[in-house]
Amino acid sequence: MEVTKVLYMLMVRDMAKSVEFYRDVIGLDVQVQSPGWSELTFGNATVALHISREGGNRATGLNFEVSNIEGACAELDSGGGSVIRAPYDGGVPGLSLADVADIDGNQFQFSSYAS
Repeated sequence: MEVTKVLYMLMVRDMAKSVEFYRDVIGLDVQVQSPGWSELTFGNATVALHISREGGNRATGLNFEVSNIEGACAELDSGGGSVIRAPYDGGVPGLSLADVADIDGNQFQFSSYAS
């Protein structure tokens, strides 16, 4: 088997708003955008958005490591997402985690290591 790409797919209700959220709030680069499927990247990582009437509203396992977790939570909140659990001790020395959700309720985490 030759794997040529790995992507992480999220279900969304409004493609234009979701692309805007992941582009403008999270900071991903848009590679493909269409009404039913979009792909945004950061380095070699790809987050794919797939249109669905139900949208998200579930834990995804997705994590974004950020340099300032409190600032990232504030930006997410002001950008239409929601902070489910404010930064807390991640159980590993220096690790902080925050549980958050996008505009469709797709839940993911921010992580940050103290330097």
